[in-house]
Amino acid sequence: MKILMVGDIVGEPGRAAVRAIVPRLKAREGIECVIANAENSAGGSGITQAIFNELIGAGVDVLTSGDHIFKKKEVLDFIGYHDRLLRPANYPEGVTGSGSTVVTTASNKKVGVINLQGRVFMDALECPFRCGYALVQKIKEQTPVIIVDIHAEATSEKVALGWHLNGQVSAVVGTHTHVQTADERILPEYDHTAYITDVGMTGPVDSVIGRKVEQVLVRFLNHVPTRFDVAEHNVQLQGVIVDIDETTGKASSIKRIQEKLSQ
Repeated sequence: MKILMVGDIVGEPGRAAVRAIVPRLKAREGIECVIANAENSAGGSGITQAIFNELIGAGVDVLTSGDHIFKKKEVLDFIGYHDRLLRPANYPEGVTGSGSTVVTTASNKKVGVINLQGRVFMDALECPFRCGYALVQKIKEQTPVIIVDIHAEATSEKVALGWHLNGQVSAVVGTHTHVQTADERILPEYDHTAYITDVGMTGPVDSVIGRKVEQVLVRFLNHVPTRFDVAEHNVQLQGVIVDIDETTGKASSIKRIQEKLSQ
């Protein structure tokens, strides 16, 4: 089976790309499950109920997130009721929402999804390595197909988690930095786990990680607080397609995607 992982959706331009491109990719590539990181989908930070409904309606099966998941207060009113919207699993015990889920595709195949957040240069959450490994063992009771979104700043932490879960999951894919890396591969030894450090961004590429260039430059040059609006030009959907044997959970290939939105 083929699974599409969509990079961080940034604002309305990113959502427009999802609406237009996801159905096209599903038809062209034979995609059976779509996972997308949506923590920046509402004006560049957070998510709302309406946007959740919009993205699910556009064909996304599971929405992952990261350090901006609670930027919109209203998310506290609905995240606990949706198993298709995840917050990082390594938040402290008792935080509303879930960090993992198992969904059933239209072809009746089960896909496990785990959302983790890194700790290097980020908030000091629970250990993503121990938390992730424990969740993998639990989800394996339902399905061997498991995708892990590691939302982290440091490349080293993402790479280390890939090795930690090598042979245990179908794919470890990085999000958060909004810049697609070119290190996609099937990790050796087990020939089981697909890996990429960052799947990229779904939004305006002519920007500074999704925000207007001129505003970000003011911040870097003058060191004064500046409003960062979502940029608008050269909108792309970036991500990866992972081909997985649904009986074993082994990934046979991982392919980067950069699909431009016609404007």
